[in-house]
Amino acid sequence: MATHTSTESVQEEYFQFTSSIKKQLTIIGIVGAVLFVLGLLYLMIWGGGHGHEAEVAGAAAEGAHGGEGHEFHWYERLFTNLWINNVYFTGLAVVGLFFTALQYAAQAGWSASIKRIPEAFGAWLPYAGVLMLVVFVVAWLSHSNLFHWTHSYLYDESDPRYDYIIAGKQAYLNIPFYLGRMVLYFVLWYMMYRYIRKESLAEDKLGGVSHFHKMVKYSTIFIIIFAVTSSTSAWDWVLSIDTHWFSTMFGWYVFASWFVSGLAAITLMVVLLREAGYLTIINSSHLHDLGKFVFAFSIFWTYVWFSQFLLIYYANIPEETIYFVERLNSDYYSPIFFINLILNFFFPFLVFMTRDSKRHTIIIKVVCVVVLVGHWLDFYLMVTPGVLKENGNFGILEVGLAMVYLSAFLFVVLGNLAKAPLVARNHPMLQESLHHHT
Repeated sequence: MATHTSTESVQEEYFQFTSSIKKQLTIIGIVGAVLFVLGLLYLMIWGGGHGHEAEVAGAAAEGAHGGEGHEFHWYERLFTNLWINNVYFTGLAVVGLFFTALQYAAQAGWSASIKRIPEAFGAWLPYAGVLMLVVFVVAWLSHSNLFHWTHSYLYDESDPRYDYIIAGKQAYLNIPFYLGRMVLYFVLWYMMYRYIRKESLAEDKLGGVSHFHKMVKYSTIFIIIFAVTSSTSAWDWVLSIDTHWFSTMFGWYVFASWFVSGLAAITLMVVLLREAGYLTIINSSHLHDLGKFVFAFSIFWTYVWFSQFLLIYYANIPEETIYFVERLNSDYYSPIFFINLILNFFFPFLVFMTRDSKRHTIIIKVVCVVVLVGHWLDFYLMVTPGVLKENGNFGILEVGLAMVYLSAFLFVVLGNLAKAPLVARNHPMLQESLHHHT
């Protein structure tokens, strides 16, 4: 445990990724794996649909509209949950890099003392890329309905299941182009992460402002890249699941969910490190500003959510309203729909409304955990109805797999965090962060 008081000693702080922490993460991973296996076995033996009658009716209706009338298979729920966690934890990783880049592009001084935390999140990107690619390819080769547009019969005009709407999107939604985009996203993101990380570590050793200026340049380039790829990846990885549906705001919606989740994860990690004796440079003003970020972007997420919902509700075009009809007119998804709003807007908005609430670590921890869980549920609600239809369910399989991903994510991030000083020494604006008060 670090107990530094002087500025010089603070700058020499190193996070100790101790065997005790590794043991705790291993326990989380093992417990999650056990729950996941038990849930998977239950699913394989007894099935995991949310109602066989609804399933049959849904399959018949899909067949009547030119889709594939198919039975529910256990692996559909498996692929669905793998995909939810892939997208969610990829978002945390890339938002960590995005937050770091924002601080450099804005030349912000207050965050100089915490930049190592979001910077470490980017270390998950190569693992996320491999997982995303493997899950998609395996789902495609297994003829899973995770992405309905991958079925070749949809593009065959002689087949009764031919779908002219999906066929019209074939120029964009085709396997080679899709996989190429996926690889490109991760290559670009990880390449920019490596550039920024390299200059950050070089600045620690050599000082001066030359490396800082390079990081400003790289950060600006990354922000431009992310402005495009955050939307297109959202279209590819989430929107294309509901292939017939479309929304011009969906890229912003996924970005908002990713960003507020990343902010909550960064804030929670800063608080936990501070409570463990690290980051003694951090004061209540830093926590207040992080809390304001979570508060503000919870409102931003709600603004995008409400704008998308209201426009579709008011226009009342069947091709658009079907997305919300599937989620609101379902006995299973409807409660989750409203729980999603409570966890992601009403709770953080009401709790973080006062100034003092954003300065108490216990309140910050509770809100951040709720936001992280809430936005995982948000991605669950984006993905599951489109894949599983009436067969959606939630149980130990979902909890267990999320715990496995969480354990793996923290292993990578904390391992990366331990490789460099916890506070970026020689950052040209570190003194501003040391004396930050609001």
